[in-house]
Amino acid sequence: MAIEVIGAGFGRTGTLSLKQALEQLGFGRCYHMMEIFGLPSHPAIWRAANRGETVDWNALFEGFRSTVDWPSCNFWREQMRAYPDAKVILSLRDSDAWYDSVMNTIWKFSAMSLGTPMADSEQSRMVFELIWDGKFQRRMDDKRHVIEVFERHNQEVIDSVPAEKLLVYRPGDGWDPLCRFLGVPVPATPYPRTNSTEEFAQMFSRRGGTPDDAPTEGATA
Repeated sequence: MAIEVIGAGFGRTGTLSLKQALEQLGFGRCYHMMEIFGLPSHPAIWRAANRGETVDWNALFEGFRSTVDWPSCNFWREQMRAYPDAKVILSLRDSDAWYDSVMNTIWKFSAMSLGTPMADSEQSRMVFELIWDGKFQRRMDDKRHVIEVFERHNQEVIDSVPAEKLLVYRPGDGWDPLCRFLGVPVPATPYPRTNSTEEFAQMFSRRGGTPDDAPTEGATA
């Protein structure tokens, strides 16, 4: 089974909703940070990839047909080389709204783990190495810097992926552009909408307030 759709957008850009949409359209199981909770060997593989080590993408993505969200979005170039026939979806949202959502959800709860035993877990190490340190140099309070990283990533995807293989997709675009791009019928059901900032906080509370258990994902806020 090969990856058919590569999600290049950062977390908090509607990626959990997009995961559910792709699965509904027949491009799932879709790899997303949420999946890693049930795949305890994967954080170490992603950490190795972040160090530049060779990754067996087919083994990593066994059983999956699409990818979205962190950590896989950091490696969209590598996935394009591994799956040259795959299409790429860049999920986007307004930069200021994206930053506020990140700060009120995934960074907030990751930061709470610092100085606790949770910070030594393999998953927490992965999140910091690939995202907070690797992408943002842990300068999360520097809004201008974080947004520059976000926008630079997005522009690199737009500039690098052939136009016919790329869909720039924003929360609220609904089924039509997604289905046209993928060449599938539009479902009769509404487009999924999940994991707002409020829903994220509720999930975190239900899980007992454990930062490592909080999903590092994005949806409309």
